[in-house]
Amino acid sequence: MLIPRKYHSLVVAALLLLIALAVLSYSATRISETGLLRKLVLEAAAPVEGAINVSLNNLHDVWKRYLFLVGLEDENRRLLKENAVLNEQLNRYREDALEGERLRTLLDMKEAFQRKAVTARVVDSHRASVFKTILIDKGTAAGLRVGLPVLSHQGVVGRIIETSWQASRVLLMNDENSNIDALIQRSRTQGILQGAGSAGCTLKYISRAEEVQTGDVVLSSGLAGVFPKGLRLGVVTGVSRKEGGLFQKIDVAPAVDFGKLEEVLIPIMSFLPTPNGGKKP
Repeated sequence: MLIPRKYHSLVVAALLLLIALAVLSYSATRISETGLLRKLVLEAAAPVEGAINVSLNNLHDVWKRYLFLVGLEDENRRLLKENAVLNEQLNRYREDALEGERLRTLLDMKEAFQRKAVTARVVDSHRASVFKTILIDKGTAAGLRVGLPVLSHQGVVGRIIETSWQASRVLLMNDENSNIDALIQRSRTQGILQGAGSAGCTLKYISRAEEVQTGDVVLSSGLAGVFPKGLRLGVVTGVSRKEGGLFQKIDVAPAVDFGKLEEVLIPIMSFLPTPNGGKKP
C-alpha cells in the first residue's frame, strides 16, 4: 500500500526513531565510552521516552479513576435502591398512621351513638356521573339497609339507597336528589338542604326576614328521623335576597371532602321506617 506524500516525513522520522531506540537498547548491554553517535541517540531518545512515560502514567491514573467511578456508581445504585425501599416503608407507615387517626375519630363517633354502628371502606365512586354516589364494602350481612345515614369524621356523607349482601350504594348529600332537614347553628333557623351537584348544596325555605351570614355552620335538625340531630352538614358560602321572593338563596359548601373519602360510619338507627311501612312480610 502506497503512503501518501504528505506523510513521508513522518514515516521517515518514525523509522529513524525506531532505529535509534534499537541501537540504544543494543548498546545498553555493553559498557563503553559514550561516542558521538550514542550521544546523538540519547539526546533524541530522552524526550521521547519522557513523553512515553508521562503518557503511561496518565493512562494508569485514568484507569484508576475509571475503576473508582465504576465502584462509586455501583455503590450509588445500591444506596438508591435502599433509599427507595426505606421511602416505601415510610409511606406505608404514614398511611397506616393517617388511617389510624381517621378510624379513631370514627370510633369516637361510634361510641357517641346509643346504638350499633358499622364502619365501612369506600371501594368505588361515581361523583362525575349524573348521580353522585359511592360504593362501600358493607351490606345487609352487616345489618345495613336502604335509608340509613352515612357519616365520616368530617360530617354527613349521604344515605344508603341500594344494598346487597356485601356492598351498598350511597347517595351523596350534594346529589340533586338529596334533601336533608337542616338548621343554622347560630340562629337555629330551619330549612331543607338540597344537593346542587358540583356547586355543592343549597339551603332552601329560609325566609327573607331571617339573618343568615357567610360562614354560618349548617347542622342536621333531626326532624325527619333519618339523620341524628347536630351532625355537621356544611358552611354557608353565599347569601342573596331576590326582590319579590319569599325565601333567600343560600349556598352551602359540604363539610365532607368527597374526593378524599376513604372510610365511613353507618349508625344502625332502630327508628328508621322500613321499606314496607313497618309491617312484617
